[in-house]
Order: sequence, then C-alpha cells, then structure tokens
Amino acid sequence: MTRQPKTLIVGGGFSGMAAAIEMRKHGVDVELVEMDPGWRSYGAGISLGSATLRAFRQLGVLDAFLREGHAADGVKLFLGNGQPIGELPTPRLAGPDVPGSGAIMRPVLARILADATRASGTRVRLGVGFQGLTQDAEGVTVHFSDGSQGRYDLVVGADGLYSSVRAHVFPEASKPRYTGQAVWRAVLQRPAEVDCIMMWMGPQTKPGVNPVSSSEMYMFITEHRPDNAHVDPKDFPRLMRALLQDFSAPLLATLREQITENASIVFRPLEAMLMPQPWYKGRVVLIGDAVHATTPHLASGACIGIEDGLVLAECTASALSLSASLQAFQDRRWERCRMVVENSLRLGEIEMSHGSKDEHTQIMRESLMALAQPI
Repeated sequence: MTRQPKTLIVGGGFSGMAAAIEMRKHGVDVELVEMDPGWRSYGAGISLGSATLRAFRQLGVLDAFLREGHAADGVKLFLGNGQPIGELPTPRLAGPDVPGSGAIMRPVLARILADATRASGTRVRLGVGFQGLTQDAEGVTVHFSDGSQGRYDLVVGADGLYSSVRAHVFPEASKPRYTGQAVWRAVLQRPAEVDCIMMWMGPQTKPGVNPVSSSEMYMFITEHRPDNAHVDPKDFPRLMRALLQDFSAPLLATLREQITENASIVFRPLEAMLMPQPWYKGRVVLIGDAVHATTPHLASGACIGIEDGLVLAECTASALSLSASLQAFQDRRWERCRMVVENSLRLGEIEMSHGSKDEHTQIMRESLMALAQPI
C-alpha cells in the first residue's frame, strides 16, 4: 500500500497483541480494544513448539519467555507403566542457542505480550467492546460498547472463538463445534526428572506433563466426553485423579497425589472451527481463533494465531493495495492453519476411537515438520 493504514485491533489475546506489536514496527497507527477491563488471561500452562519460539524472537519477547518460562528439547513418550517407547525431536527453529520447545503459565505469557504491546506505542483501551461497523470506499466506522465510535482504514477481528466481528461481518459463517473431547490441566510442583515434555500412552487417555518454570509444571489430560455436560468445579480433583487410575507409571502415581483443590485445575471442553475462505471482507480481516480455532493436540493454536499477526503486519506494510495485501495474507496462512486444525482434529478422532498408534505418530511427525517450515 502507498501509506500505512490506521488500524483497529478488536481483541487483546495472543494474536491481537502479536499483530499490534509487529504493525507498530512498521510505523502503523494502531489502536487495540479489549472487552475485559483487567486484560486477564485465564488458564494453567501452555505448551509451545519451536515455531512459536521462532515467532517470539521476531516479536522481541523471547528473552522474557526464557526468563519466566521453561524451554527444553524433545518430547519423551512412555507406555502407561512407565516404559520408554521413543522420543520426538523438536528442531531449534529460534536459533542454535534456543531449545526446540517450551511451556509457560498462560497468564505469565499474556502479561509479557501485554507489556510489549504497550511498549510498542499501541493505544490500548480496556473495558471496551465491539458493537458494530459500517464500511465505505474510504474506511470503516466502528461503534463501541461505551458509546464512542472511531474511523479506521483497517479493522482486525482478533476476538476469539466466539468473535463478535465475525458474527457481524460474516453472519453466515459456521459456528464452533464441540469435538467430543475435553482437556484437563493442573499446576503441580515439578520433580527434577521432569525436564521436558513427557507423555504416557494409555488405552483411553494420554496424560502429559511439561515444565513451566524452575519449580512448577503443568499436567494435561485429554478425555473422551461424548456429551458436553457441565462439570461442577468441586468435582475437578476427583475426576482428574480418576483419569490416571489405570496408569502404573511410578511418576504418574506420585503426581496423582498432588491433584487437589490447590492445583489450579482448569477443565475445558474442546471446540474447533475452520472458517472457509475468504477471511476478509472489504477493510475487515479476521485472525487467530476467530477463523481457525484448534484443539491442543499439536500445541500450535497460539502459534498459528501469533504467526497470523506477524504475516498480516508484513503484508499490510507492503506496497500492495489493501485488498491485495489482505489476499496475500490469506494465501500465506490458509494451508498452514488448515493443516493444524484438521490434523489436530484427526489426532483427537484416533484417540477417541482407539485407532492406529502408527497413524497418530505419523501425523505428529509430519505436522511438526510442516510447522518447521518458514511462514
């Protein structure tokens, strides 16, 4: 484009913050609105692959992540009795000095990115939601929940799985669907032997652990739940412990006893959606979970959302027209995001149907190889 657009980003999650940080590097006038007045991020730990760490380096937050999170190489795989069965390599995409995977507490990562967003010069308005917009040939007028309105050249809908921007601009778009699985996460004290991602292959569940700091780790367990029924939080410890009862691995038996009401347990039914192209209409474009919400089987949901922000900033800073820039963004992101969403869903289907472990492993390897490619 011949000039940088005045840009509004709706949503202060990982993808929205990444877009803001990267756009500011190109001198774009960026405003970000976030409905939550506390700009909070809920959850336990979040696992991050090497492609995410590569994105952190570009954003300028890698050092902060390494200080406050944990990075390591490889994924160790075990049978339910603790017998080792292999290790998945994690290439060092962020540089030879940076391990190939990592994890961090989700609220800590949100704070790191929020600090970087403010430091970038992005104007942040909290407690303000999107109400509606109207487009014309010259720009977009956006109406906000506080009664104000603004005029922008570009609007980025980064407001998550149940995006208000998507509902307004693409009312015909399909809604997120429940996948038949849920994930449990709990924050536990970290034994010295847990130095990287470790996963145990059971007949029905696949628990894993990942360090998030020098003293803590988080445990994650996917569970087949055909009905998306409400689960009372007071039952969380008992139900999560029950998922480990068929595992005789000594480490899991020890960790099982740590799963109490003090373990910051998070239970989340898994929903997914992949909105067909186009991802933009006029001067409005969607990124992150608003168009490609995935399950955590490849630990890449945050990754592809953050990458969206990087690629969108690069495309809109080019000499192309706005329409051509948004088409270029979509062309670069579609196949990679489709692969993550569909392969993650297939991994979940294999787990629920007790399908081929060979196919499961092959999809994991092929997906990690694809994610290693440049964005």
